[in-house]
Amino acid sequence: MGNSWFQFKQFRIEQEKSALKVGTDGVLLGAWCSVQGATRILDVGTGTGLIALMLAQRSEAEISAIEISEDACKDALNNFQKSPWADRMKLIQADFNHFSNDRSEYYDLVISNPPYFKRSLISANLAASMARHDISLSFIQLITGSKRLLTEKGRLAVILPVEMLDDFRETARFAGFYLCRKTMVIPKIGKAPKRVLLEFSVSAVYPVVDELVILLEQDKYSDNYIELTKEFYLNFD
Repeated sequence: MGNSWFQFKQFRIEQEKSALKVGTDGVLLGAWCSVQGATRILDVGTGTGLIALMLAQRSEAEISAIEISEDACKDALNNFQKSPWADRMKLIQADFNHFSNDRSEYYDLVISNPPYFKRSLISANLAASMARHDISLSFIQLITGSKRLLTEKGRLAVILPVEMLDDFRETARFAGFYLCRKTMVIPKIGKAPKRVLLEFSVSAVYPVVDELVILLEQDKYSDNYIELTKEFYLNFD
């Protein structure tokens, strides 16, 4: 995953400058979240622009992507400009906290693969640290900032380590969000879930709860995982 590029079916991700490269978490979130009814989408902490491009492929929405890292912005802008959807993609280099406080636009969907290594040691590489830790964006800042930016029927979608589920869900509840979807991600059949996909709404709904297994025995991909990601990965038909 350390390559300087990653080829998907309809777009290519150049990632030479970004601290974090294309990974399974981003692909899962970009393929899983609902884009139904979304005409304006904001990707928070876009990095290489992966999730923003996946949502552009899946919808007709206007896509805005915000990123604090100058190096990551260079990759994201390049990826946006070379994509088939360049005319409806906008990159914003800014701190999300300032951006959400100075809001001038509202969104139907805010999506984020947020920094989450809150209790691990901060590395000497500042760019990697800012991408992986909550130095510049804590959960409460992401949640409250998203709440300010969403329309009345807006949604917030994230992917998290399972151990952070309760903390994030409670913080979202206190901010006025309602859980509408939860998918536990199991890396291999028989193993415990490692990630959880979450979608919240600003209006009360009955939540849909399920699970997704990535690998079966003998490292064979599950039919559900293939179906979810086949519009993106080259090796899935």
